[in-house]
Amino acid sequence: MGGRQADIPEITGVTAASFAAELVPAATPVVLRGLVRDWPLVRTGLGSPAALAAYLRRFDRGEPVSAVYAPPEAGGRIFYNEDLSGFGFTRATARVGEVLDYLLAYARRERPPLLAAQSIPVAAALAGLEAENPMPLLGPEVEPRIWLGNQVTVAAHHDPVENIACVAAGRRRFTLFPPEQVTNLYMGPFELTPAGAAISMVDFDAPDLERHPRFGEALAASMTAELGPGDAIYIPYLWWHHVRSLEPLNVLVNYWWAPPAEGRGEPAEAFFHALLSLRDLPEAHRKAWRAMFDHYVFLDHGPTGEHLPPARRGINAPLDAEGIAYLRDLLGPAAGASS
Repeated sequence: MGGRQADIPEITGVTAASFAAELVPAATPVVLRGLVRDWPLVRTGLGSPAALAAYLRRFDRGEPVSAVYAPPEAGGRIFYNEDLSGFGFTRATARVGEVLDYLLAYARRERPPLLAAQSIPVAAALAGLEAENPMPLLGPEVEPRIWLGNQVTVAAHHDPVENIACVAAGRRRFTLFPPEQVTNLYMGPFELTPAGAAISMVDFDAPDLERHPRFGEALAASMTAELGPGDAIYIPYLWWHHVRSLEPLNVLVNYWWAPPAEGRGEPAEAFFHALLSLRDLPEAHRKAWRAMFDHYVFLDHGPTGEHLPPARRGINAPLDAEGIAYLRDLLGPAAGASS
């Protein structure tokens, strides 16, 4: 990628209280240098790949986990095939120990096949690992996931959750974009995705600016950081992130969480409903509905019911159980089915 990108801000000395009260509401990415440097997982990994693998095997329950494999010709990129009818990788299941054996066996090859076991629930596959390596900023209700792989590139995508990602071994380069850069990242299909989220179709190593001319605008708005063992990064809700693993053996532990839906349904449901009901309306109708959304949903001009007596504000006020039930009644049976 050409051009100088902004560095992701770095911060140290964060506490659970300051993280929740200051960093999450600010919704700005930060690098948390050395946040988990005292984890036994990190300290062991600094010794040797073999020692790291032996440490992880202590917790391996033999549960099958999902893995992706691609030949060396893929260049480590988890992506589509040429006509977007499928992928340039294959999926398989393996045990954690088998994944580690493979990564160690190919660690010295100049162009190894891609192998990544992604988003493994620690409690199910490596029970006890989380107790020895606790997350200092979050409570135990936020469960960790572990990612094992070699030199893998994950295309820019976003998740409808907050995220702390901790590099336990190897190095990773993160490139982040604010949510409004969706227009400039040229997203792929929703119906067929590598891992559930739509991804950017831009090859960050060789961007085709004739095909993707606005990608330069995305780069101008991006931030980047390289993380080593013990470092962590906070990726805010719906921020786009492109992630490149740089070593023959890389281990990441991450934590996803979001406010509870509390019977309201998920935002993605409203998004897909809007695609169905609004997108193909006449332009003037879409413009009118945009004004309604900006006023009532996104509160562009502040709370909408302050001109009404408090007892008559109804769904203009922050929703309570009665307001949620009223809206669900308006939506009909389908809303109740998704709660």
